Amino acid sequence: MAKTLDVYLHDELAGHLIQDEGGQTVFEYAQTWLVRSGATALSVSLPLRKERFSRNESRGFFAGILPDETKREIIARNLGISARNDFAMLERIGGECAGAVTFIPAGQALPPRDYHYRAISPKQLAEIFKELPKRPLLAGEEGVRLSLAGAQDKIAVRMEASEISIPLGGAPSTHILKPSIERFAGVVFNEAFTMQLATAIGFRAAVVEVRNAETIEYLSVERYDRTTHIKQGNVTAIDRLHQEDFCQALNIVPEMKYQKEGGPSLKQCFGLVREVSNAPVVDLARLLDFVVYNYLIGNNDAHGKNFSLLYHAAGTANQEIRLAPLYDAISTVYYPELSNDMAMKLGDSYQPERVGPRDFEKLAEQAGLAKRLVRQRVPELARMILDSTTKIQSDQDVAKKVAALIRTRCEAALRRFSN
Repeated sequence: MAKTLDVYLHDELAGHLIQDEGGQTVFEYAQTWLVRSGATALSVSLPLRKERFSRNESRGFFAGILPDETKREIIARNLGISARNDFAMLERIGGECAGAVTFIPAGQALPPRDYHYRAISPKQLAEIFKELPKRPLLAGEEGVRLSLAGAQDKIAVRMEASEISIPLGGAPSTHILKPSIERFAGVVFNEAFTMQLATAIGFRAAVVEVRNAETIEYLSVERYDRTTHIKQGNVTAIDRLHQEDFCQALNIVPEMKYQKEGGPSLKQCFGLVREVSNAPVVDLARLLDFVVYNYLIGNNDAHGKNFSLLYHAAGTANQEIRLAPLYDAISTVYYPELSNDMAMKLGDSYQPERVGPRDFEKLAEQAGLAKRLVRQRVPELARMILDSTTKIQSDQDVAKKVAALIRTRCEAALRRFSN
């Protein structure tokens, strides 16, 4: 028997995700959405049309909303569903997702705007962190319908002043919390430093802060796809901003996010921004900065799901598509057990130690940018980073070591690009 999920963009019914009797999932836009004034597409990869999108045409977007494979396996076992069944997974956890999409079983009403939250204490938050490896995203807990992409343990919460709350029934969150990982010592301080460094040199980057729940350190990441405002009666309201990562926009399934496995290349990434951004000159320059920054700090895991498009006023005639702020930047080279290959080839090489001026000139050709501009940007950013690493105060040993590692890499880049 066929099953249907209603797909909402903000508070409007945009389409239907349908699992047919053979188990194949297809997507179609709602007729009411297609004739709506100012209607916009859910994704670059799903342009407005009357015809249904096949599984192959739509899976990149919808699967891209869900957690990575390892977390999906655990969630599926906890929920008693197949890890490969995107439809069943979205049915169970597709309430509060990245961007502004919400999935509701057909015939059910969209939850009212008076969303509900459950306040938790620091002790309860610590217990949740301990449970996340066994219960990712709290999947299966009554009232919680949360989906976040990625492989790392994390949870989305509402933070207001000193109070932390769990969103219920698909209520919007404001922050993503990422606890420390035993396997990678000090990863919280590593990411905090690299993200704060990005902000220090003038990048638009997600706002992060290291916090503690009992004895557990965690990174608090303010969601850039959520905005808050004060309604009548001093009630804080949270609005969603639509977004999608580059893999979703290019209809590339998440298990193929690395270029070697069929994932996007930097040429495709720059081409996407050039095609869809409402300010391509600005956003192409920002994307170049993000690529150079990842190279300089040693973030080899910057794949297609770590870059996103942000949709302002989605679903209206005033929609504007822009490159999202930098997020998930971390110095992976700090951990020698991780692969030294970059997620996307830079010029002719996947190995960062082999990358030189000619590789950035080739990137310029691929991106349609001036070779001189691209080549000069590497030493420019290296100098900016060197000037800013001492401005970020941290007593943590890992942060200090990461800062020293990044300074060494920037100094090496300056020598390489001065020849």
